[in-house]
Amino acid sequence: MVDLFTPAYDAAHEGAVDCPCTVVQQAGAICFRVAPNKTPEVLLVASSRNGRWGVPKGRIEKGETSASAAAREAMEETGVRGRVSHQAFGSFAYTKDRANIAFLLSIHLLEVQEMLTEFPERHSRRVKWVPLEIAVREVSRPQLRTLLLKVAANMQAVCDRHCPTTAGVFAGSPSLLLK
Repeated sequence: MVDLFTPAYDAAHEGAVDCPCTVVQQAGAICFRVAPNKTPEVLLVASSRNGRWGVPKGRIEKGETSASAAAREAMEETGVRGRVSHQAFGSFAYTKDRANIAFLLSIHLLEVQEMLTEFPERHSRRVKWVPLEIAVREVSRPQLRTLLLKVAANMQAVCDRHCPTTAGVFAGSPSLLLK
């Protein structure tokens, strides 16, 4: 069985942050649920800066683990709570418009168990649930696309191992997401 918490892309080991710049540690979450028709869905959030689709993410605060930061960012940006993986599912580095800051983003999986109607960024964020295969096409960062493809390829194992409420949902349909 594939070790689901071995990073698909690990920026720290690839030398991806190769610049004379400040490195900011961030955490994010691939928030997912299983729709009534057994289709896995991912919650996408639009960037407040440019409107592009991605996942909730933000800085890791002092004394916070990346898992707790990922859960906090998911709640603040999208109003979801749930079960978050303790280890990062993957990581990658990216920059924004300012070339002197690089962001090292650790991505966790978050099985959504609750959706809040009131949350801090509800008036400044657009969010939408989409089937996993559509999320792969709509996210703006190629590295995030790679991680979503890894989730899709291993959805049954991900659910069986880490998500008790969705364990066994995809049994007998391993290619469900790879149509």
